[in-house]
Amino acid sequence: MIEVSNVSKIYDNGARGLCDFDLFIEKGEFVFIVGATASGKSSLLRLLRKEIEPSDGKIIVDGQDISKIKRRQLPFYRRKMGVVFQDFRLLKDKTVFENVAFAMQIVQASTREIRRAVPQVLALVGLAKKAKAYPNQLSGGEQQRTALARAIVNKPPILIADEPTGNLDPDTAWDIMTLLQDINDRGTTVVVATHAHDIVDDMQKRVIALKNGELVRDIGVRGAEWVSRQEEELFEDDVFEEEPYDTFYEADEFVEEDFKNED
Repeated sequence: MIEVSNVSKIYDNGARGLCDFDLFIEKGEFVFIVGATASGKSSLLRLLRKEIEPSDGKIIVDGQDISKIKRRQLPFYRRKMGVVFQDFRLLKDKTVFENVAFAMQIVQASTREIRRAVPQVLALVGLAKKAKAYPNQLSGGEQQRTALARAIVNKPPILIADEPTGNLDPDTAWDIMTLLQDINDRGTTVVVATHAHDIVDDMQKRVIALKNGELVRDIGVRGAEWVSRQEEELFEDDVFEEEPYDTFYEADEFVEEDFKNED
């Protein structure tokens, strides 16, 4: 599903994002990506989203060499990935229903498809009764559930969650992780970047640990607790390592607008 081969990323200022990095994630896996500040987590996720280009190496996602994707093809590639952010990134002037529906409008789904799919996904994340509410009327957990519904409404084969519990209290964080597990059980490949070592310990999934742009641990289920408890420096509170992500929808809209303007 995801294959990263000998990838390095060196930024214009000389900072190293990744160095000779290799990673293979099978279809249907649930994987945690852990690491302290400047470990390379953000670089890896941005490379997978093709927001930045590697300095060297190859990345294949769902059988596609993403280095060969042209700019006008980016929106179609990114539809393979649902993305959930720590800060939710909801549209404040739209209701819960409209926020989720917007993801379908971008891919030009019909009104009939939207009316059918959005209530289904809101029910899945426990927000069926909040469809008409606006983001400022929701708790942090409800906002993250809305963001999660938006990320999966188009049924992407891959879901990337970047610190999805960072702004949530422990109980709410576990609710979100339970939802991610449910989504994974339905066949979606889930990749979660986090510094929440308690969650990593208890969920016992595969753990990919990064440090200084290098892969330092790739531990399966039985080794997950050892990594988090013995190397807690890998879970220091994160800050943006490089440039932050573009707003989720703005990135796709910008590319699509460029495509419309091409000859």
